[in-house]
Order: sequence, then structure tokens, then C-alpha cells
Amino acid sequence: MKTKKELKAEYNLIKPKIGVFQIRNIVNGKIYIEGSVNLDKIWNRHKGELKFNGHRNVTLQKDWNEFGEDNFLFEILSEIKEDETRKIDYTKESKQLAKMFIEELKPFGEKGYN
Repeated sequence: MKTKKELKAEYNLIKPKIGVFQIRNIVNGKIYIEGSVNLDKIWNRHKGELKFNGHRNVTLQKDWNEFGEDNFLFEILSEIKEDETRKIDYTKESKQLAKMFIEELKPFGEKGYN
């Protein structure tokens, strides 16, 4: 059995997923797109805000309240692999990649929540 210290050390070695995700409403097909340096953490934040009726996107919140959690999916659109040989601003990279997806998919109005 591993000690608490060993488990913590292992946890700290885990690299978070970096990239672009969408929250998709499977009832009406609307999507919300965003980039993040920690995809698991950002999904937990969005999900928490939505569950507690405090999401900053009022249209997404309204639909979440109307259709329920089971009608929304969190999907990774693109993942950025970390390159330890180069110094890269992954926050900037994920935002730039998200911008490209937003320009391509145009998640506005009837198509989305952005």
C-alpha cells in the first residue's frame, strides 16, 4: 500500500490535458467552445456552475435548466500534446486553437452559446 506522500507525488506527475472542448446540447445541437490548459478542471468548473445555476453564459444556463444535465455532452475537439523540449505558452495556444474552431463552427445564435 502506497503512502499518502507517494500518492501525492504520483498525482503531481500527471500532466493535465490541454486543448479545445465543446459542451454540446444533444436536444437542439447548440455548442459552446472554449480552450483550456486543463480540460478536466474546466469541465468540472462549467458543470459546477451549471448545476448551481451560476454559469456566466445565461443562454447555456437557461437550456441546462430546461433540458437537464443528461442532455449535455463534454467533448474534446482537439488536444495539444505538451512538448517539453520547447518553451510554449499553452494558455495562448489553447485560446488560439479555440478561436480557430469558433471561426470554423460559428457557435452563435441558433448554432451555439459563444
